[in-house]
Amino acid sequence: MKSWDVIVIGSGAAGFAAAVTACCEGLSVLMLEKAPQFGGTSAISGGAVWVNDTDQARAQNKSGSPEAMKTYLQSTIGAEHYRPDIVEAFVNTGREALAYLELQGAVKYSLRPLSPDYYPDEPGAVDAGRALEVVEFDGRRLGARFRDLRSPPPGMLLFGGMMVNRVDIQHFLDMRRSARSLAWCSKLLLRYGRDRLRYHRGTRLAMGNALIARMATLAFAKGMTLELGVNVRSLLVEQGRVGGVVVDENGEPQTLRARRGVVLAAGGFAAGEMAAQFRPRTREHFTMSPAANDGAALRLGDAVNALQGANLASNFFWAPVSVLRRPDGSEERFPHLVTDRAKPGVIAVNQRALRFVNESNSYHHFASAMQASPDNAPCFLLCDARAMKRYGLGLARPAPVNNRALVEAGYLIQADTLAALAAALGLDPDTLKDTVTRYNRDAENGVDTGFAKGGNSYNRALGDPGHRPNSCLAPLVEGPFFAVRLYTGDLGTSRGLVTNGHAQVLNQQNQPVQGLYAAGNDMDSMMAGTYPGPGITLGPALTFGYLSAMHMAQQQTL
Repeated sequence: MKSWDVIVIGSGAAGFAAAVTACCEGLSVLMLEKAPQFGGTSAISGGAVWVNDTDQARAQNKSGSPEAMKTYLQSTIGAEHYRPDIVEAFVNTGREALAYLELQGAVKYSLRPLSPDYYPDEPGAVDAGRALEVVEFDGRRLGARFRDLRSPPPGMLLFGGMMVNRVDIQHFLDMRRSARSLAWCSKLLLRYGRDRLRYHRGTRLAMGNALIARMATLAFAKGMTLELGVNVRSLLVEQGRVGGVVVDENGEPQTLRARRGVVLAAGGFAAGEMAAQFRPRTREHFTMSPAANDGAALRLGDAVNALQGANLASNFFWAPVSVLRRPDGSEERFPHLVTDRAKPGVIAVNQRALRFVNESNSYHHFASAMQASPDNAPCFLLCDARAMKRYGLGLARPAPVNNRALVEAGYLIQADTLAALAAALGLDPDTLKDTVTRYNRDAENGVDTGFAKGGNSYNRALGDPGHRPNSCLAPLVEGPFFAVRLYTGDLGTSRGLVTNGHAQVLNQQNQPVQGLYAAGNDMDSMMAGTYPGPGITLGPALTFGYLSAMHMAQQQTL
């Protein structure tokens, strides 16, 4: 019978954090992934992590106290959902976990110079010091495994296969008014051109793709075995302890033993049938999770009496999503996270042609507001010609890109006047005119009296830093006018298996299930369905993946 020290189910950031740490501690590791490619949702994420008092923050004198971090979490999560044991483990071990993974070469991060917490006016919030950005990675180092790495969807790539990060995007926006940005972009394009002579896409990886690729490169070098397209049927339980898994092999069950433990890191249940029962009813909803994130871990946990989280503020991490439907019936989903909603000259209106939310607030907050009324979902994101040329809108790129194909596909709605745009969207033209008139008056004055767009440091950080007097406000005056339809969507689930501070899964009696761990979206989120800042999923994913492996390294083998 085949056996390893550790078996990890899932290949996202949490799974790789557990696998890499276990490998570095001298343990043998098998990683099982249901999908045909590895990386999960992490591979298409922004890749940022939110961790307190990191070495990077200390180096720039921006480290924060654990008390301030806990104060902020208490304020944003709320007393009803706040779990002191899990928060303590995260706050006290996050720096250690990240430093360990950096030392081993599994991750590489830099501190964002400005990245406010999502509720910057709450006690304990900071404008910089907790959010870290993934450093780019050369995908060629993966060798033949590069083709097995999950690629971001086409809408998140430039020119059919080039990855860019937040810094790159700003340079592309500035390239016509900055010699430095022009040089930056020219260098990226030259590298991309060379890559496409040999590879199926660009090998300069950014964001979550860079995170997963770097971790995978080290894991493979340390001897980790990765099996793709594997369905786990059940856990192997012997004498009350999880000691392996049973998988499908050519339609027959095969038992794989794990001497130290099994880590559930399969990405949650956002793409599975059970998702519908845990989210509010909206007419159409789109998840960014891959199809393999179907709740396998929760089903496996049921067999060992595992405890699931309940009564969370939300069972999902929300985001507004637009959808391009192609003639062949396929579709592309685009999450509206940071590239458009906060920009000047962009507003959102509901089906009554009224604004209903501060467009520059976090994606989780925005999509939550969409769910507050049937009139808000779906809604429409609008801009004028100046904003389109400068920033783009969803999948539509800024000038000089021609977005005619998106118009013809029905994704991007274009009209010469606001009245014509209202007709195309099925909105009352007089109401839309009044809404835009009120907004334009506020934009001229630099203060949004309706919804305070640009009213805090987080809002302004996502706007246009060169635009005055408010980086998030500009009137919509120049035709043609544009719109995209936004639906409720999610980035994954927050509800999962309840664990302790070592990431051990707990049973219905709140006792650890020996040999079973959970991390990432399979772990009941310490954020309890709130979204305090950038990277609040990946920060805990790396931390508790690391803690699970360290706990297994201290266990005796079966």
